[in-house]
Amino acid sequence: MISTSNVTLRVGKKALFEDVNIKFTEGNCYGLIGANGAGKSTFLRILSGQLEPTSGEVIITPGERLSFLQQDHFKYDEFPVLDTVIMGNARLYEIMKEKEALYAKEDFTDEDGIKASELEAEFATMNGWEAESDAASLLNGLGIDTDMHYKLMKDLNGPEKVKVLLAQALFGNPDILLLDEPTNHLDLDAIAWLEEFLIGFENTVIVVSHDRYFLNKVCTQIADIDYGKIKLYAGNYDFWYESSQLLIRQMKEANKKKEEKIKELQEFISRFSANASKSKQATSRKRALEKIQLDDIQPSSRKYPYIDFRPNREIGNEVLTVDGLSKTIDGEKVLDNISFTLNREDKVAFVGGNELAKTTLFQILMGEMEPDEGTYKWGVTTTQAYFPLDHGNEFDNDYTIVEWLTQYSEEKDATYVRGFLGRMLFSGDDGVKRVKVLSGGEKVRCLLSKMMISGANVLLLNEPTNHLDMESITALNNGMIKFPGVILFSSRDHQIVQTTANRIMEIVPGGKLIDKITTYDEYLESDEMARKRQTYTVVEGEDN
Repeated sequence: MISTSNVTLRVGKKALFEDVNIKFTEGNCYGLIGANGAGKSTFLRILSGQLEPTSGEVIITPGERLSFLQQDHFKYDEFPVLDTVIMGNARLYEIMKEKEALYAKEDFTDEDGIKASELEAEFATMNGWEAESDAASLLNGLGIDTDMHYKLMKDLNGPEKVKVLLAQALFGNPDILLLDEPTNHLDLDAIAWLEEFLIGFENTVIVVSHDRYFLNKVCTQIADIDYGKIKLYAGNYDFWYESSQLLIRQMKEANKKKEEKIKELQEFISRFSANASKSKQATSRKRALEKIQLDDIQPSSRKYPYIDFRPNREIGNEVLTVDGLSKTIDGEKVLDNISFTLNREDKVAFVGGNELAKTTLFQILMGEMEPDEGTYKWGVTTTQAYFPLDHGNEFDNDYTIVEWLTQYSEEKDATYVRGFLGRMLFSGDDGVKRVKVLSGGEKVRCLLSKMMISGANVLLLNEPTNHLDMESITALNNGMIKFPGVILFSSRDHQIVQTTANRIMEIVPGGKLIDKITTYDEYLESDEMARKRQTYTVVEGEDN
């Protein structure tokens, strides 16, 4: 068990947390939620001991081991992958290295023998003999193949490092597990594996995530941070949302009844206070009036943008025809003879772990890259708006936000442009901020403003939820569902894929395409075993 006693953290004069008292118990998975800047990651750092609170303390049951997801992706660059995972249990790894050093000594003494015997006993009690196989099992589950287990961490790419660090946090059955955005950079298969792992995990988990489906799947309780306080709700994310909205409605309804009673008493007092025969009743009403107190309904610190993609013209029957596209990059065939035709009502989700293939296809379709073979043709009635995976160059200039968006607008009036920015929570002085100093989330909101102002009837979005908070992801999800045009998108957000897409495409290793008209959940169920065996077949637009 882990708990806090009067934890307060001040940053300058501002209190990020004030007298937080909360208890996290064994057998529960807590989803820690709150608006951007509410302090979710900061609170996890306090719990893990990486950050000292201004006052108060964190209490952990004696003898329990705490593990947390490391955020420094370069910390273990000189270590093998398997060793990095086992380091999740620091004492076990220390014993392993001590044993190795002892047995490597040329002048092995009796004292060394006694020490080695003690280490072996402790090693056995910690299930040390299963350490490598347990670590390998975690890595394989997350999609790190066996041939990578003995590579150095520096030889892995970013998403692969994230998976190894996640395996490190999970390793050795920790008593308390702290996970800050564990689904970031994970493909949907790895996220599904992590969900099942946490569902079966019997100790204490505290997780920060912007993935609503993930929180719904794994959480038994929600810890909501708002205005420096943390309030616990039983149930998953959807239950929290319904409960919190119900509480607000109940308080508003109670206040409405109280206001009606106050008005009634005030009218009686005003009418009869000067009447001698009614003076006692008027005095009684005054006392009753003084006792009525309206509930203080503090608005949430959360702010939801308004995302509404409205095409300037209706799309025709001919949308996109792709014929025999192939592309090889650095010796790897990422697209192999890919063909498909889009219909005017298609919302296509590109899924699976082949990030390079998805990005390459988007770049080809947007004219940023030439295919080695094959052709594609957009319909004459189509106009495209594009959200690229790597959008750093978009903001490498000295424009203000208003100037930046104006260049993409047919209407150059500043008030018109500011209206689109206002929907994305840029207001007042925000408009004169330079785009090159914006945060990751602000840049994403700018790009979504650009897509809205374009009036395009085809949207291409490559991982648009990166850097977004829960409120912005919800708004984007709603905007994609309502959009009357065609969408091609990739996303690690299960809920967006499930609620938006009516067609699923997966580019599998080797560059072949699986294409099915189905929902994402149905696709996972129907193809789970085939995908695990990697026995892929090309299917064009068939639901089978």
